[in-house]
Amino acid sequence: MKKVQQTDSKSEPEAVHTKLDKNAQHIKQLFSYGLNKDFTFRELTAKYSQEKIEIYYYSSIVDANKVYDAIVRPLLESEGKQIRDVIVAESVKEITDFEQATEHINSGKAIIFEDGNNTAYSIDVAKFEYRGIGKAENESTIRGPQEAFTESLNVNVSLIRKRMHDKQLVTEGKQVGARSKSEVNIVYVKDLVNEEILKSVRERLDNIEADNVRNLELLEQFIEERPYSLVPTVLFTERPGNATSYLEDGHIIILMNNSAGCLIVPVTFWSFFHSPEDRYLRFLFGNFSRLVRMLAFYLTTMISATYIAITNFHSAMLPPDLLLAITASRERVPFPLIFEILIMEIAFELIREAGIRIPNPLGPTIGIVGALILGQAAVQANIISPIIVIITAVSGLTSFAVTDVSINYSVRITRFIFIFSAGFLGIFSLMGAFLAWFMYVASIKSFGVPFFAPLSPSYRSPHDTLFRKAIRNEIWRPGQIKPKDIRKKANSK
Repeated sequence: MKKVQQTDSKSEPEAVHTKLDKNAQHIKQLFSYGLNKDFTFRELTAKYSQEKIEIYYYSSIVDANKVYDAIVRPLLESEGKQIRDVIVAESVKEITDFEQATEHINSGKAIIFEDGNNTAYSIDVAKFEYRGIGKAENESTIRGPQEAFTESLNVNVSLIRKRMHDKQLVTEGKQVGARSKSEVNIVYVKDLVNEEILKSVRERLDNIEADNVRNLELLEQFIEERPYSLVPTVLFTERPGNATSYLEDGHIIILMNNSAGCLIVPVTFWSFFHSPEDRYLRFLFGNFSRLVRMLAFYLTTMISATYIAITNFHSAMLPPDLLLAITASRERVPFPLIFEILIMEIAFELIREAGIRIPNPLGPTIGIVGALILGQAAVQANIISPIIVIITAVSGLTSFAVTDVSINYSVRITRFIFIFSAGFLGIFSLMGAFLAWFMYVASIKSFGVPFFAPLSPSYRSPHDTLFRKAIRNEIWRPGQIKPKDIRKKANSK
C-alpha cells in the first residue's frame, strides 16, 4: 500500500490583495457566502477616493445602527485622505492577511476592503446578547454588594474597574483556541503582581492546544497543574467584589466571554473556605462565621467515618447507656454498619443531584420526600437504624456550609474515602487515611504557591487564614505570592 504523504496544515496566511474582486472572491469562499445566512456584505463607492469599497460582517452579532453611523454614512458623505480620516468608530485596525480578517469577523467586527489597497480595516461594531447584571446565585451574602458577573467580557471588566480605580490595573488580552478563537483577559495590578506567576499564566494560556475553549469552566481544566487532583488549585468566583479584593493583594484574575464569573490564581487551601461576607461583617461576627464553617468541614468529612470506627472497633470508648441504645436500635437491622452508612450517604447524594437537575418548582418537594418520607420508611422497614439517619443528616447538611462548588465535591469524595478506611481497622486506618490525605494536599501547589501557605511554610501575611484580624490592623499582603509591594499602602508610614 502506498503511504499517503500528509501535508502540513499550518501554512502562511494569504495576504490581502490589491484588487477588490480577488479579496471579495476569497472572503466569500471562506465564509460560504450564499449558504451562510447571516454573513453579509455591502458594496459602495467612497466619496473621499471614488474607489469601490466592500464591507463584510455577521449581521447577527453586530449593531446595525453602528455599522451605518460609524462606517457607511461617513464613507458616503465625508472627505479625507484615507479611511482613518473618514471612519468615526472608536478604533480602526489595519489587517494584512485573511487569517486576521477571519478572526475579527468572528469576533463581531466589520472588515473593509478597498479597491487598489492591499490593507483591510477592522472596525469593532459587535453587539453580542447577554444577561443583565443580577445577583450572585451560588455565593449569596446578606451584607455587601449584590452584583454578580455576567456573560459579557466587557461588562465584567467594567464591574472590576468600577470597584478599583487604579491606574496600574492592567487588562491584558490573549487569544486561545486553534479553530475558534476566543479572547481571554488577564487582569492584574502591574506594580503588585509577581512577574514569575504572571509569566506562568501567560505560558499556560499560550500552550493550550484545543480547537475551541468556550468558557472559563473549560479554560480552568487546561491551565491547572494537576488535572487528576482531588483538590482544585484555581478559585472560581461570581462576585466582582471578591475578585477585586484578591487583585488588591497581588493576585491575578482571568475573565472570558460566556462565563458569569472569573478565575483567581494563585490560591491556597484557605481561600476556598473564605466568604466575601467575612470582611463585610464586624470582626467577631466574621470570625464566628468562619469557626462554624471550619467545624462544618470537619463534621462533613469525619462524622460518618468516626461513628463506624468507634462503634465497630472501639465500642469501649462509648458510655454504656449510649452503647446499649445503639445496639438496641440495630437489633433488627440485617446489614453491617458500614453498609447502612453507605446506603444513606448514597441516597443523600442522589437527592442532592436530583434537586439540582429538576425544575426549580419541584426542588423543595424532592427534598421533603427524600429527607422525611424515604428516611422514615427505611427505618420502619428495618433497613437502617434511626441513629444512622441522624449521622447522615448531620454529614449532609454540614457539607452545604462549604459553599465553593469545586472544594465541595472534594469534601464529598473525601468523606467516602474516610468511610471505607474506617471500616477496615477503625481509628487506626482512619488516621492513616487522614495523614495520607493531609500529606497529599500539602504537596499541592497553585502556580508555584504551597497550598497550606502561609501557615506551612510560614510567610508574612495579613493573618487571614483560619481567622482574620481587625481590618485596621492588617498591614501585610500575602507573602506566599511574593507581591512587589508586600506592605499595604493604607498602613505605610
